[in-house]
Amino acid sequence: MNSFGKNFRVQILGQSHGEYVGIVIDGCPPGIGIAPEDFKEDIDRRKPGAKGTTPRKEDDVPEIISGVFNGKSAGSPITILFKNSNTRSGDYEKQRAVPRPGHADFVAHKKFNGFEDYRGGGHFSGRLTVALVAAGVVAKKVIESYSADKKIQINSTILEIGGEKDLEKGLQKAIEAKDSVGGIVECRVTNLPIGLGEPFFDSAESLLSHAVFSIPAVKGIEFGAGFAAAKMFGSDHNDSLINADGTTATNNAGGIVGGITNGNDLIFRIVVKPTSSTSKEQQTLNVETGTVEPFSVKGRHDLCIALRVPVVLEAVTAIVLADLLAQK
Repeated sequence: MNSFGKNFRVQILGQSHGEYVGIVIDGCPPGIGIAPEDFKEDIDRRKPGAKGTTPRKEDDVPEIISGVFNGKSAGSPITILFKNSNTRSGDYEKQRAVPRPGHADFVAHKKFNGFEDYRGGGHFSGRLTVALVAAGVVAKKVIESYSADKKIQINSTILEIGGEKDLEKGLQKAIEAKDSVGGIVECRVTNLPIGLGEPFFDSAESLLSHAVFSIPAVKGIEFGAGFAAAKMFGSDHNDSLINADGTTATNNAGGIVGGITNGNDLIFRIVVKPTSSTSKEQQTLNVETGTVEPFSVKGRHDLCIALRVPVVLEAVTAIVLADLLAQK
């Protein structure tokens, strides 16, 4: 439901315009240094402010409620909350009768029988990714404790915005069209050990994909050569071993073979859809009148969600890897 992981487990909570959003982390080993200032770098990377991002700004100061004692993890569940203080719920009250195209408004209303918090997308909102980032900070610390010999590094970069490798050009397309655009983000993990993951249901790809799709707006994922593999010969796609450490001449598999990490760089890319909230006029159903009518989304929204995704992608990747390392 709202939980993920086995030995390093996270449970997300809150709504976009509720009092708090947050995360509960269970399975963090005791003795790991955790302080509010440790979260600043990654939290700041997620914050809006750059061109093309929402003008909604929150302080996003982590409130560590439990699980940390004298600056160290205590071995009990860690609860971290972030207060919502900059909300405009009235923007959503007026449009409740009109489910926004591309949003979860309609399905949420049906699934939760009208009891859902509809303000700002409620529990479906990208606002909750601040909690994922917080869990990622803790997960990175856990990973570091498991990889003292060879430090595991997780880095994400934006490859495309609006179909353009020139990110500024892609963003300008959205500005000129008064619409939103999507993007492609790549994640690369170095120094992973051989042996993480299982065949079939708990393969490393399966678990990473499961976690990645918890990021709102993600619509696709590919590992290594990805969909390009469909156009390749097997002899070209195969990664030949070149030494006893497992290093391969190529990395079309993206660092995972048979569901198990093979010691090469873990490489995967995700597709981030265009922001559903756009001021461009669309047609949608008014559930009160039963008629289809023109509609335009008001409020404060990102022109391109992909701009703020890299640190969130690193976070969910770290959560999966912390869990896999704990199991190993």
